Amino acid sequence: MNIRKLNEDDTEKYQALRLIALKESPEAFGSTFEREKNFTLETVKQRILSTETKFTLGAFDKKNALMGTVLFVRDSNIKMQHKGSILGLYVSPDSRGQGVAKSLLNKVIEVARRWHGVEQINLTVVSSNLIAKKIYSDLGFEVFGTEMKAMKYDNQYYNEDMMILFL
Repeated sequence: MNIRKLNEDDTEKYQALRLIALKESPEAFGSTFEREKNFTLETVKQRILSTETKFTLGAFDKKNALMGTVLFVRDSNIKMQHKGSILGLYVSPDSRGQGVAKSLLNKVIEVARRWHGVEQINLTVVSSNLIAKKIYSDLGFEVFGTEMKAMKYDNQYYNEDMMILFL
């Protein structure tokens, strides 16, 4: 498995995997398939390119197929720059059970530790997603609260647990 920051050459692979994620697990993301299916490649490229405050990692197999992705965003507010957030973690169904999510998260934590001033990483996870919560917990994330009815999709509400890792 090769984990690296995504670049513009990865745009189409990222978009294809993202649309699968939004279709397969709509409750896990703030966006929807209907919203993103018409995004231009330029829009997607701008989303995945690294900046001073964000980066997107991809996990690739031996054939260079994209198995999973995760986004890290550092807060840009002057009083909150000590925090960053993990967003949009997803691993393709065929790649699950191989440690892809844990490897992506370990790399995010490694890179975030090197960013001057980043002291903590936050994330939210659907409360009923026990597999994801176990992965996060195994890496040291702790639940510090639950937002009831955090998302609503297809007339169903989803609670989200807020988790934190202090670096």
